[in-house]
Amino acid sequence: MLRIREDVKDALNSKKPVVALESTIIAHGMPYPKNVQVALEVEEIVRSRGCVPATIGVIKGETIVGMNEREIEFIGKEKDVLKLSTREIPLCTAQKRTGATTVSATAFIAHEVGIKVFATGGIGGVHRNVEDSMDVSRDLEELSRTNIVVVSSGAKSILDLPKTVEYLETKGVLIVGFKTDEFPAFYTRHSGIDIPEVDSEDVIAEIYREKERLSINSAILVANPIPEEHEIEREVVDRWISDALMECNKRGIRGKGVTPFLLSKIVELSGGKSLEANIHLVKNNAEVASKIALALSR
Repeated sequence: MLRIREDVKDALNSKKPVVALESTIIAHGMPYPKNVQVALEVEEIVRSRGCVPATIGVIKGETIVGMNEREIEFIGKEKDVLKLSTREIPLCTAQKRTGATTVSATAFIAHEVGIKVFATGGIGGVHRNVEDSMDVSRDLEELSRTNIVVVSSGAKSILDLPKTVEYLETKGVLIVGFKTDEFPAFYTRHSGIDIPEVDSEDVIAEIYREKERLSINSAILVANPIPEEHEIEREVVDRWISDALMECNKRGIRGKGVTPFLLSKIVELSGGKSLEANIHLVKNNAEVASKIALALSR
């Protein structure tokens, strides 16, 4: 029950650059119709840079690598779309349900079909107060065992960023900053966490090849900060997060519901500013991912 769009299949067979894109941002990250509009715009950015976009998702039990416009529209409008980490993929496909892939599921499926580069917004991570909740995103475990390049604006600001970075380092995931020596914090460029800096996509491609030569099977996380003109001040973001977390705890929301609720609440508290920032950083990550995919294909 796997379907690869023809242009994606042709590109993979002829070693042309392909960039994987997730579908959770469509189903759970933005409201309709903005979600569909942004998804199609991100695909167009990838195409305009000489790569083939492959948005990944599951529709009525069929895993699709390279959803078409009609399918993106469907997953953007459909109610009760499952949020799929790697572990829920067989549940979704066996029950012929529709699901949107998170970072972990997208990375897993992309790697299975031979896609080397994946662009997202921000990865999941270690949640705040993890000592009580034990809430750690499956994204981190998947990155520790999947040989792929993931371009993101760090991890979502609602998380415990120092613990997230520490977890990734312990699990052997190489984190590099694209033209930055600081781990970005999603809406803002700064977190105070130092990471090694690389200054070009060619360097990242060379690191990936060297990692393959050494048979190190884990991801390279390329931390690409939000463009400076679109970032939001850290103090302002922290205030929104604090208010959103308070509301989340008051309602007793747990597990998979936490991230969508917090992001939605922050959009409300920010008057839409956080959504606009999210859109700009996703598009910027798609551009950088396309450059890396091109460098790898050379």
